[in-house]
Amino acid sequence: MSSPLIDLFLKALGETALMVAASSWRHWCSACDRGAAGDHGPGGLVQAPLLNRVSGWIVNAFRSTPFIILLVALIPLTRLIVGTSIGTVAAIRAAFDRGDPVSIARVAEVALRRSIAA
Repeated sequence: MSSPLIDLFLKALGETALMVAASSWRHWCSACDRGAAGDHGPGGLVQAPLLNRVSGWIVNAFRSTPFIILLVALIPLTRLIVGTSIGTVAAIRAAFDRGDPVSIARVAEVALRRSIAA
């Protein structure tokens, strides 16, 4: 491969790492507390079956939302906030609004429940 192609590949690899790191950091920061607060299922800190069912439905609805549909829906908002709808910064902006904090909160909830049960 030629040197410009390698440089372009390395630049794209760095941008991808930045997008993953930025969105992962935001999601972990906002989801761990939700996981602890959401531990209201059987054997949880505070047992509330109706709240558990409703929040479980909401979490599953957000988790099943395909990222590409949300990405397209957020193009106008991303353009308004970031000034562009393409590129690394725009992708980070879209990833921030993804439903992943909800999924990570579910992981934290399950881990907390297992550690309490042990």
